[in-house]
Amino acid sequence: MSNEKQQNVLGAPIGSCCINPITGFYRDGFCHTGTNDRGMHTVCVEITWQFLEFSKEKGNDLMTPRPQLNFPGLKEGDHWCLCAARWLEAYKAGKAPRVNLNATNIETLAIIPLSILQEYKI
Repeated sequence: MSNEKQQNVLGAPIGSCCINPITGFYRDGFCHTGTNDRGMHTVCVEITWQFLEFSKEKGNDLMTPRPQLNFPGLKEGDHWCLCAARWLEAYKAGKAPRVNLNATNIETLAIIPLSILQEYKI
C-alpha cells in the first residue's frame, strides 16, 4: 500500500500522528502500514501511564528508550502508532488509550469496529 494514498478510518487522507517523538512503523510520523508491518501499527493514540503499565505487563515495555531501534521511550501524553491488536487487547482490559481518528489508518477497521474507536476519540 503506497503511503501517499492511505486513508484514515473516516475515509479521508490519513493525518500525521506525531513527529516528536517520530512515530509510525516507517518512522514517518504517520500510522502508514504495508506488507512489512506485520504488527499493523495503525492506531494513533495519546499514551497514558495506565496503558504503558498494561503494555509492560504484557511483555512490551514502551517506556524504556531503545536507541538502536530508533525508539525514544514513551511517556504519558505522547502520541504513538500502536498495533491494532494491542489496542484491542487493552480495550478489552479497560486500559485502552484515546484515539486520534484522523490519524488512525483505515486498515485498523479489519480488527476494530469504527463504533468502538469512536468511543475513544480524542
